[in-house]
Amino acid sequence: MPVFAWEGTNPTGKKVTGEMEAKNAQMVFNALKAQRIVPNAGRIREKGKGLEMELKLPGFGQKVTEKDVVIFTRQFATMIDSGLPLVQALDILAKQHENKAFRDVLAGIKETVETGGTLAEGLAKFPKAFDDLYVNMVTAGESGGILDVILERLSMQLEKTMKLKREVKTAMIYPCVVIAAAVIVTSVLLIFVIPTFAELFQDFGSALPLPTQIVIEISNFVVKWWYLIFGGIGGGIFMLLKFAGTPRGQEVIHPLALKLPIFGNIIQKVAVARFTRTLGTMVSSGVPILDALNICSRTAGNKVVEREVQHARVAISEGKSMVEPLSQSVVFPPMVVSMIGVGESTGALDAMLQKIADFYEDEVDNAVTAMKQLIEPLMILFLGVIIGGLVVAMYLPIFKLGSAIG
Repeated sequence: MPVFAWEGTNPTGKKVTGEMEAKNAQMVFNALKAQRIVPNAGRIREKGKGLEMELKLPGFGQKVTEKDVVIFTRQFATMIDSGLPLVQALDILAKQHENKAFRDVLAGIKETVETGGTLAEGLAKFPKAFDDLYVNMVTAGESGGILDVILERLSMQLEKTMKLKREVKTAMIYPCVVIAAAVIVTSVLLIFVIPTFAELFQDFGSALPLPTQIVIEISNFVVKWWYLIFGGIGGGIFMLLKFAGTPRGQEVIHPLALKLPIFGNIIQKVAVARFTRTLGTMVSSGVPILDALNICSRTAGNKVVEREVQHARVAISEGKSMVEPLSQSVVFPPMVVSMIGVGESTGALDAMLQKIADFYEDEVDNAVTAMKQLIEPLMILFLGVIIGGLVVAMYLPIFKLGSAIG
């Protein structure tokens, strides 16, 4: 009998690992559930076959994107709702997809289903394409005989999540482009233009204005040490990104991100919208609340939210309400906590969560629009001060000479 390595979360929220003999991954999943361990479906693998089960990304820079998964889910849901068998639907979608990496993934899922495995087992073999949320919802859909309904809900959830990410990224592009343009223009002025003016001013025979002297000294420093400056900036950004990808870095950066002016408010609203949308979708699909909270915490994208959701999960496992730990949260506003409490007491938690998600997604739209309107004049002012200041500083000696001649 094969041996499976597994990972999961115990009732207190602590990550646990182990090995188990079983006929297939589904039996391991069921055995862990019976032990009150929430298994990570994407991390249950037969020993010696883990590498083959990982998502392989072919060359030429191809990889499975979020858009690939969203389109597949929508098309797959339509096909299953129309009565097509799983294998036939997977075969059609695999043949028509342009991305070879995703075609290989779908072929692997089809092979699992053809050999008697479940769709969830096939999806779990490719955790880089299908996360825990996806796998657990499909598991619930297959066990409840409502796979078509679950896939439809999943497609809506993924589309809304992708739309939310796209809005935030769009809002970030403008300031990043403006700052990059300012750095490039300023570098060109300091390295190539200002040294020419400095040579011209050497023949003036009088002291230069203080702003001009400062700019020339900055230019001389940049010309002499440009490789260290740009290397240091590039290295600093690289190290910051590497640090942000570590657990310790996330513990430090994520709380700070929530406190940023302008952006912190948007990050908070995105976190609330994403959490409530995901939890509402999972609860309405029949996923147990403890499993749903565990998955929501791992897919929150922010360590502060993850920690607070895990506190709520522990409270529920002890027979308490999730309202008390969430009421002490720095992320979830009182209105959200109150609405969740009403949903729990009336038995309509899933519907209440969806209403909260709708509201906060609209709030994100409004906040992003307001941020764009605020950032545009700020960026213009920023460019004017930096570049205009350099130009004025270099023309001050000419103005001084002109007034002396006059």
